[in-house]
Amino acid sequence: MSCIIKTENLSRDFKSGNSVVHALKNVSIEIEKGKLTILRGRSGSGKTTLINLLGALDRPDSGSIIFNGIDITRASERVRNELRRKHMGFVFQSVALISMMSAYENVEFGLRIAGVGAKGRSERARKCLSLVGLAKRMDHRPHELSGGEQQRVAIARAIAHKPDVIFADEPTAELDTHMGLQVVKLFRDLVELEGLTVVMTTHDPSMIEIADHVLTLEDGEIVDAR
Repeated sequence: MSCIIKTENLSRDFKSGNSVVHALKNVSIEIEKGKLTILRGRSGSGKTTLINLLGALDRPDSGSIIFNGIDITRASERVRNELRRKHMGFVFQSVALISMMSAYENVEFGLRIAGVGAKGRSERARKCLSLVGLAKRMDHRPHELSGGEQQRVAIARAIAHKPDVIFADEPTAELDTHMGLQVVKLFRDLVELEGLTVVMTTHDPSMIEIADHVLTLEDGEIVDAR
């Protein structure tokens, strides 16, 4: 097994009034490269806290995260920013597309932020939109696209700079079951076609069978791994 992310005894606490919420408790996991891993659990189980830590969007109170050989828990903010910009892609429940830009412009703009040279941006943006089935919709703005199509644009933007890992936090929560399954199957196809590693959170049991690995969280702890 080729491991791209490894955590050891990861813990994260949050203050809630006068009490402390133990969002994660001594979580030790390994994420396999080139696979689709789903973090499942009910609301409040800790899955969003975990994905935020893995994606260097937050820091743990204790424990370590090794990303491609780099201990990101001890890395400087400059190093963490660079990792997010060049080696990670993010897809969230809210697609966060720029409303005045077309699908193509949203993806191309993401490549600019990632520092991709002008020569390759147009070709890569078009290729990624084709990969997600939007070759004929790339000139449309977000309000002219369905919810599922908007999420596909967000996925195209996330994969465009060829990151090592895509982190997707409840990317199907705002979609109906049929469209949600299409989005997860798209992740499955991208793992096969682009060699991506995808880490996705969900509470929907219908998504589980598509994953290579499933980690189940309950009250901040891993209670099952398969």
